[in-house]
Amino acid sequence: MWITVATPPFRSIEQFDEVVAQFDDRPEGMHARYAGTAEDGSLRVISLWESKAHADRFMTERLAPALAAVLGPEPGGAPQALGLEVNRAFTREAVG
Repeated sequence: MWITVATPPFRSIEQFDEVVAQFDDRPEGMHARYAGTAEDGSLRVISLWESKAHADRFMTERLAPALAAVLGPEPGGAPQALGLEVNRAFTREAVG
C-alpha cells in the first residue's frame, strides 16, 4: 500500500471539486481519498493507493490533464506530494 499527501497548486475546495469532476470514475488502484484545509489555509489531499505505481500513473495520466482543464495549461505546477510506504495499518470496524 502507498499513501500520498499532496498540496495542490490552489487553495479552494471548490477547485478541488472541479478537478475531481474531470475523472469519470474512481482512479484505478485508489482505495480512499481525503481532502481538507490545513491550519495555514493550504489544501491537502491524502490518498491511499494499492501501490506507488498506481499513484504515479494517476498523477501523470489523469491528474495533470485534469489540472490543465480546470486551471489552464500552466496551473502553477504539479501538486507537491509526499509518498509513504505503508508498513503498519489500523482501521476501525464500522459500528452498526
